[in-house]
Amino acid sequence: MYTGPMCNFCDAAKRLLSRNNLKYQEIDISSKDGLRDEMVKKANGRRTIPQIFFNEDHIGGYQELRELEKKGELLNKVK
Repeated sequence: MYTGPMCNFCDAAKRLLSRNNLKYQEIDISSKDGLRDEMVKKANGRRTIPQIFFNEDHIGGYQELRELEKKGELLNKVK
């Protein structure tokens, strides 16, 4: 999951994943030059954070993650 500093949606995504007992790797795009460009390329031009991936499968941002949880599809998506 690509995140950034002072990002409420990033924090919400981390809480959602944690409450579903899902581990995640956080990549803070502000920590190293080039990470934002890497994220934008992998996320097909999307520049907002967070950008969430399950392995190489691009989920989207927090709203898309929340929709998967609401539909009961989140745990199936990570298998």
